[in-house]
Amino acid sequence: MGFFTRNDWNVVAVIYERKDMYRVNGNRGKGSDATKARDGAKTHPRTIFYAVFDQKRGFLEGDFGRGQTLIPPPVSARLKREILTLMTVQTVLSLLEAGDQPMVAKPLTWGGYPKEGETE
Repeated sequence: MGFFTRNDWNVVAVIYERKDMYRVNGNRGKGSDATKARDGAKTHPRTIFYAVFDQKRGFLEGDFGRGQTLIPPPVSARLKREILTLMTVQTVLSLLEAGDQPMVAKPLTWGGYPKEGETE
């Protein structure tokens, strides 16, 4: 990156709603707004995992959030492993990249939710 390159990021966060439903929130931001979106995703109390992408869908950074403790460790590990390939995440990124919507939220469609009786 050059000195004058501004951030133009898509920030995606998987947010805990309840045991059997997480939500994928996406924000597109430039410059300091992009940094604020990333920092907000990092520090949100129910963020399970966040990821930052450039406009060519290049993965820039991502990690677990404070909400990771709300789900069983095997579920969070699977989510981290699969996040880049999840259809809901891909849909959110496509909508953000189109530039029509600066924010998008969709329920996560995923086969990795905790099974009945799995401890949290």
